[in-house]
Amino acid sequence: MITAPREEHFTSRLRSASVAARIGLWLGVCFALTFATGLVSHYAQNASQPIPFPTSPSWLYRVNQGLHVASGTAAVPLLLVKLWTVYPKLFARPTGNLRRLAVEGLERLSIAVLVGAALFQLASGLSNSAQWYPWSFGFRASHYAMGWVAIGALVVHVAVKLPIIRDALTGDVEDTTHDQPEATVAGPVGRRGLLRMTWVAAGVAVLATAGGTVPALRRVSLFATRSGEGPQGIPINKSARAAGVTSSATDAAYALTLAYAGTEVTLTRADLLGMRQDTHTLPIACVEGWSASGSWTGVTLRSLLDLVQAPRGKDVRVVSLQESGPFRDILLQANFADDDRTLLALALDGEPLALDHGYPARLIAPNRPGVLQTKWVRRVEVQA
Repeated sequence: MITAPREEHFTSRLRSASVAARIGLWLGVCFALTFATGLVSHYAQNASQPIPFPTSPSWLYRVNQGLHVASGTAAVPLLLVKLWTVYPKLFARPTGNLRRLAVEGLERLSIAVLVGAALFQLASGLSNSAQWYPWSFGFRASHYAMGWVAIGALVVHVAVKLPIIRDALTGDVEDTTHDQPEATVAGPVGRRGLLRMTWVAAGVAVLATAGGTVPALRRVSLFATRSGEGPQGIPINKSARAAGVTSSATDAAYALTLAYAGTEVTLTRADLLGMRQDTHTLPIACVEGWSASGSWTGVTLRSLLDLVQAPRGKDVRVVSLQESGPFRDILLQANFADDDRTLLALALDGEPLALDHGYPARLIAPNRPGVLQTKWVRRVEVQA
């Protein structure tokens, strides 16, 4: 007959509150950083922004997403080791004290919710990076909602365990005050050794993915979502073929329509090339964490809006030749539309835009999520 193990059956000295608290501290930092950067990313993609997302510095969103992925990745080995150290607590017998029983129940519930939410965030994040969605619910909304669940469970867990956490962190790592009496067997490494191995594992995990944001690390980032390769040296998420615009984007009859308050102006690509061309070095930064910089050349959006006498301070609707998809029709906030670095780009690094990068014309604006940098633009409509 198989019986469930008991807490006293786990005798390793490594399963210690002093170890768990130190790993938990850095795990909490990673969770908090992932949550905060996730909130920034979610807000940047909102059509409605009571406080406009800033256009400067142009690299802010790039750094935000890099930190989001790096901190989330670092949390994986930290969470695994943390769970290993506290695993015996799952088999602890409930006490007869009702108050203590309630606290223990809340502690276990918070751990279950926290682990479940963390696994969901990891799995959905990896699937989004691979652009594979084997579910019917929307990634962005569910990932955002589950982030709140995870951080809420973390706060509850910390609140319940705060007295022990405080004692463990202020004491020596070898302190046994909160250990089980049976936890006396030395492990293959000491407590400090286990902590060092955990920090190294977290660092390796970050290095294995950080190359998506930091070009210098691409050779060692085996698990980065993008290698840095792509048309004209910049990766893409969706090709012209996948978007169904191969024919419409290369049609000789292509024309861009500008519209405001009943006034419309139509421009061919030749017309756009005949206008003043400006060049700015701006990053493409994607929600998956990868990013790359390019030298974009084209017509400033502000000069195009002047052709239809649109005043400053107006939001702009940008529509793609792409016929379907959640980002074929986006709202560009007024501060982006009026920024002199926001271009209707026609060229990249001195060459005409590749078809997969948005030929014949694409939007490129500073400090803006890549999914909102509309490719294959066919219409720009100023909102009343």
